Amino acid sequence: MNVSGHAAIVTGGASGMGAETARALTAAGASVTVMDVQQEKLLQIAGQIGCLAVTCDVTSSASAETAVAQAKDAHGAARVLVNCAGVAPAKRIVGRNGPMPLEDFKRVIDINLVGTFNLMRLVAADLYAEPALDETGERGVIVNTASVAAYEGQIGQAAYSASKGGIVALTIQAARDLSAKGIRVVTIAPGFIATPMLLGMPEEVQQSLAQQAPFPQRFGRPDEYSKLVLHIIDNQMINGEVIRLDGAARMQAR
Repeated sequence: MNVSGHAAIVTGGASGMGAETARALTAAGASVTVMDVQQEKLLQIAGQIGCLAVTCDVTSSASAETAVAQAKDAHGAARVLVNCAGVAPAKRIVGRNGPMPLEDFKRVIDINLVGTFNLMRLVAADLYAEPALDETGERGVIVNTASVAAYEGQIGQAAYSASKGGIVALTIQAARDLSAKGIRVVTIAPGFIATPMLLGMPEEVQQSLAQQAPFPQRFGRPDEYSKLVLHIIDNQMINGEVIRLDGAARMQAR
């Protein structure tokens, strides 16, 4: 699929991989809408890139429905959805103060997993009413974001790993579910990417994490994520797959 001239939505677009993906899609000729709850940062990024900013709480049905409708009014139905919205708090199942509060676990699941499904269902529903783009019947592409923590969760990542594992499990099912209307679903599972979340850690922690990758021994860059998104969109045979973007790193227990 050639993204030029088509509408795209990027959640979590106020920073990191989401912002860089919005930038890359805009440069490729797409009409991009960035969505996030961080309104001030979102407007700043949209101004820099030249795209539409829409505040959206991905955990809310009403908020997401309104946001997708606003994007559609401005650019038409999104042929591309990239789900980058997510949080990664660290908390042990049982800590010094007792068991993890259930609400803390639910919050991560709601944002990372339910939020991903929420936008996917709405964008896919719009695409069902759109004509196919070519003779194969392709209508659009959905790219979700998991994490290598879905496979090798570290201590303190119970909620995060569970949420990202859910996205991994959803990938092949959603690809099959939406195949009747020519909608591809692919997931990227990044390793250590140099986003504000990671760069806020102490320097010694950053160095230790970067060295876990056999090659290259560094953090991934947000633009390496966005380049993979663009390739997935372009390559029609990539469907129902989870692609690790981690320099062959395998997360350790600590």
